[in-house]
Amino acid sequence: MQAMGQAMGTIRRLKKIVGTLHRSYLRKGGFKHNREHNAPSRQRVLDALEILRALLFPGYFGSTPVTATNIEYVTGQRMVRVEELLSEEVFKSLCYVCTEGGRCGTKARCRQRAAAIVWELLEQLPAIQNQLYGDIEALFRGDPAAKHREEVILAYPGFAAIMAHRLAHFLWRRGETLVSRIINESIHQERGIDIHPGATIGREFFIDHGTGLVIGETTVIGDRVKLYQGVTLGALAVNKKLADTKRHPTIEDDVTIYAGATILGGETVVGRGSVIGGNVWLVQSVAAGSTVYNRAPEPIVRKRRPPQR
Repeated sequence: MQAMGQAMGTIRRLKKIVGTLHRSYLRKGGFKHNREHNAPSRQRVLDALEILRALLFPGYFGSTPVTATNIEYVTGQRMVRVEELLSEEVFKSLCYVCTEGGRCGTKARCRQRAAAIVWELLEQLPAIQNQLYGDIEALFRGDPAAKHREEVILAYPGFAAIMAHRLAHFLWRRGETLVSRIINESIHQERGIDIHPGATIGREFFIDHGTGLVIGETTVIGDRVKLYQGVTLGALAVNKKLADTKRHPTIEDDVTIYAGATILGGETVVGRGSVIGGNVWLVQSVAAGSTVYNRAPEPIVRKRRPPQR
């Protein structure tokens, strides 16, 4: 009898909590507005990202052993699985923001569009892979610590961020916002590199170390650009009214930006071949071939008495 009483007390307590949460959902909008579909599943998107990595670099990513005899079969299997995962999650993303009175008003069109976006992504994988080969070469040539290209592919956080960004940027340009953000934010959480999927990045992109790197949505980066850790390519002001404007800088070809530099503003252009030194704060354009650096004072060294033992 005592056990039954305790069980009934637990049930009443749970019902009270559930009721309170339910009222909170309705009052504060915590329950997603589209009643027909959940928001995209973060886990399914990340599962798809892992398979996309294996499609781009078979034998480096994925748990299935790849050989010369089974590679076509394995590739076909992976293609089918990615299409299945991403088409559904991209559909949820499109349908989530395309609602009328809590219901998707163009559900059939959203599903058709989602399938088209994913198939286009699959068809573009060879072109994306070719871009990534250029990024690998830039990292390998630019970092004396890199002993071989396999190390870059498997271990470099900068390359992981670039690979995810090139996939996410493709989706972003086609109007898909939630799945692309999930992809890039997963790298932000894992590697400490924050690249908005809307940023445009050219060929042979080099990120060394990368920790603390931030690249804003409307940033435009040219070819053969090198960025080191702690660099921020950001906006001068954080204001919702500026959401549809170019808020972040343009970095032209062959620019190197060293650790801790901050470059802000949509009208700020760093000219081709420039070098931006460490910890520079830059809110104005600089001409091609410029060198920008902080003139630090001489270090002060004071002798201290050795500690008494």
